[in-house]
Amino acid sequence: MAEQITLSDLNNLIKDSLLEAFPESLWVIAEISELKENRTGHCYLELIEKDSTSDEILARSRATIWSYTYRMLKPYFETSTGKSFSSGIKVLIRATVEYHEAFGLSLNIKDIDPTYTIGDLSLKKKEIIKRLQTEGIFEMNKELDLPLVPQNIAIISSATAAGYQDFVEQLENNPYGFQYYHTLFEAFMQGTEAAPSIILALEQIFEMEDKFDVVVIIRGGGAQADLSCFDDYELAYFVTQFPLPIITGIGHEKDETITDLVAHTKMKTPTAVAEFLISGVAGFYEHILGIESAIIVKTREILEAQNRFLEGVASGINTGGKFYLSEKNAQLNNTMHRFRSNTGQFVSRNEKRIAEIENSLGYKTKSYLSNTQRKLSHITTELAYGLGHYVQEEQNNLSKVCLVVKNKLGNLFSNEKYKLAMNEQAIQLLDPKKVLERGYTLTLKYGAIIKSKKGLQTGDEIETVFVDGKIKSTIEKH
Repeated sequence: MAEQITLSDLNNLIKDSLLEAFPESLWVIAEISELKENRTGHCYLELIEKDSTSDEILARSRATIWSYTYRMLKPYFETSTGKSFSSGIKVLIRATVEYHEAFGLSLNIKDIDPTYTIGDLSLKKKEIIKRLQTEGIFEMNKELDLPLVPQNIAIISSATAAGYQDFVEQLENNPYGFQYYHTLFEAFMQGTEAAPSIILALEQIFEMEDKFDVVVIIRGGGAQADLSCFDDYELAYFVTQFPLPIITGIGHEKDETITDLVAHTKMKTPTAVAEFLISGVAGFYEHILGIESAIIVKTREILEAQNRFLEGVASGINTGGKFYLSEKNAQLNNTMHRFRSNTGQFVSRNEKRIAEIENSLGYKTKSYLSNTQRKLSHITTELAYGLGHYVQEEQNNLSKVCLVVKNKLGNLFSNEKYKLAMNEQAIQLLDPKKVLERGYTLTLKYGAIIKSKKGLQTGDEIETVFVDGKIKSTIEKH
């Protein structure tokens, strides 16, 4: 029968063999799968190795970092890499191979090379950026149009973050008195749960996207190591696909995260995001004021030009009417003169003829003369009637012309009065009082409009003008 040994003896043999095979520490490349810290300060890890193509786990091992070493290695690693010492990262560790009879094989970590992790993180970041670019989605959120007046804002942040409080205070106390409507969607802003919780917040906003103009992702200041969650591919993908412009204010100045790169607009801090939104609305407000001034000036110019035109038209109609009447009277007088002349000549010619007939016929032609005289009287009556009818017809024509001129002049004046009324109505719509009725306010200092907080100091008294009155305030904090 083969030699028999106890399990403890076998484990001791394994321990001695490993000690003999690995007498010194080794540099090992692995990925941290799990990481736990106990109350005494020791760190317990599970290390794995994955296949680069299939992500299949090829190897697995437990590891420990005793509290004394862990207190030095963790801050050194995080300061050097700018990333939290947590699961999901690749590390190059110096460890000894240890085997305990009761707990089995384990690696005791003595040191960590942060430069390896920095290179791996940089490579992963570049690979994610390249993947987004290859998929053709890297610039998608940047291509969205930013609303001219973004006042309905969805905020993704931690409710207790100082950056969130600064952002809200900056919006609500802007120097122009603009009103903003904002809703907080809470999410973790660091750690392994950050990326999934931000994605969840984006999904919630998507369900009510028609209520918002923009989305802002903000957090306060913090360690560079806390920003690794914003280099997540899934989070970046959601940002690129989101139908609303996304503005980031993650609170760092040196490095740009992938979320910053794919967002519509990247600002350094939450306060800078608030200033960006305020300046956008202020620019539009200044533009509206400029348009209002231009409309007032142009309206005045149009009214003055129309008044001059109407005065010219009225003068021309008056002169033309007088000239037309004068010309018609002259024509009528000329006609009457010709008629009188022709009538006199006709009568004169007939009188000579009658005299000749009387001289040649004598008394025998009295009956003929009497008939002729009757005919002459009848002709004279007809001529007189025709003259009167002609004069009456000319007078009627002249009255009709006067009526047409009067109607056209009346229509012209009515149209111009209507245009003046419409222009006055347009000016009234741009009246500053009407602007106040739409919810805007004016802030004054010594009677002058304040457009920036730069001219204000603590203790200054300012006046806010509403549509229904005024209030005075004193600046306690600037």
